[in-house]
Amino acid sequence: MVELDRRSVLRGAAAAAGGAIVGGPFLGFVNRAQADRDGADGHRELRPIPDERDGAVRLWLPEGFRYRSFHDTEFPVRLDDGTNLPGRHDGMGAFATRTKGTYRLVRNHELNGPGTAFGDASKAYDPKAQGGTTTIEVTRFGEVVRSHTSLNGTQMNCSGGQMPWGSWISCEETVNGPDVGPDFTGVPNVALTQRHGFVFEVPVDGESDRRPITAAGRFAHESVAFDPHGGALYLTEDDFGFPSGFYRYTPRRNPMRTGRLDNDGRLQMLAVRGRPNLDLAADQPWRATYRVEWVDIDDPAPTFPFTPGQPAPTTNNDALTHVARQGWAQGAAYFSRLEGSAYDNGVVYFCSTQGGGPAETGIGPIADGYGNGSGQIWAYHTRSEVLQLLYQSPGPDVLDFPDNVTTSPRGTLVVCEDNVDNNFLRGLTRGGRLFDIALNRLVSSTGTPRFDDEFAGSTFSPDGHTLFVNIQASRGMSFAIWGPWHRIGV
Repeated sequence: MVELDRRSVLRGAAAAAGGAIVGGPFLGFVNRAQADRDGADGHRELRPIPDERDGAVRLWLPEGFRYRSFHDTEFPVRLDDGTNLPGRHDGMGAFATRTKGTYRLVRNHELNGPGTAFGDASKAYDPKAQGGTTTIEVTRFGEVVRSHTSLNGTQMNCSGGQMPWGSWISCEETVNGPDVGPDFTGVPNVALTQRHGFVFEVPVDGESDRRPITAAGRFAHESVAFDPHGGALYLTEDDFGFPSGFYRYTPRRNPMRTGRLDNDGRLQMLAVRGRPNLDLAADQPWRATYRVEWVDIDDPAPTFPFTPGQPAPTTNNDALTHVARQGWAQGAAYFSRLEGSAYDNGVVYFCSTQGGGPAETGIGPIADGYGNGSGQIWAYHTRSEVLQLLYQSPGPDVLDFPDNVTTSPRGTLVVCEDNVDNNFLRGLTRGGRLFDIALNRLVSSTGTPRFDDEFAGSTFSPDGHTLFVNIQASRGMSFAIWGPWHRIGV
């Protein structure tokens, strides 16, 4: 989620080992990726398409596709509950409704720093925190029907995950709180009234109870994916300047039966069998495959000593790594900036945004982010407990910093890029084809190009008709995209 100068250094220099793919449907992907890099013209088959809302060109798409933008916070938008729409749209899930032709979206707002909570302050988890979620009913063509606040008083709600029992889990990508010193922005946390760094459940048909699932850990949460067969929630960590971990939370009671995630479970962290502290952020061999084990986290939700109204003695770096260090002490693996994740048919796919380059010489803090590559996509097979590398970018011209990820009804992975140049939505098919779905061509009302603003929150409608996605921009904007998905292999 952070713009890095390192990418300009990497651009034009291929990673040492090319792509790394497991067998099966992804076999041969390396050759395709090389061909794309050597022969593609940057925009490939995309073309400028006018927005159905007002005719402005904000996206380039394949021929035959259309889109409508909505909830553009460059201009004030008021929700049906009277709340001014918060900005920085990020992770998002799409759910069915009882009305034909409409869907319900639950959308994160990644706002950081102390401030006034949006929405009804009496309901806020922390009245001095600005993040949360909004819920929107929208047609398949991006026309807003109604909207309301569904979670407020949280911080840096980055991504999350759609739960099969009808909820959205929203993740705080921070450990701010009155018990933690200033974060990376240097802003003190004294004004905050609650600990942050947790996940929150938001039911699709109502509002969150604003109670954090503390047993699922206090760390820089990015996203979650739930395995309905094994009953475990898998969690990614985007700890920018340090190695990140891959976690699982096993609730005491199966939410497929209870209809909600309990706060009585066990948090664990992934380790590779027989290879303690293996650096998976470093360049991996082709078809890298590892058998894993899980180590217990005994103190998942720490409270650090502090005096109310006074700066806390615990540094942000110490608080960020408190949970991970428990795993590292037991041999947990190192990843680089784990971001989006998605579950599909027994596999959890997740992105390592800066993985795949030369190994780091230490474990942090590293100012430009832990990891020296252009990105990796991993697959964890939940039943066999095997971790496989699906793809390792050979360079930024092929795939540059993969972030959010989702799967289409046909099993194609849809990946949001988060780079500092041209941001694409990319597709990776089961047949091993990497291709472009959309290109950001957003321009602000002042004429300033926002081409480097990231795509986030990609999610398909339950019937597969519409792909909803956000551009975070300086404030935020959502899009509904539709067209002949089958023709492009999505």
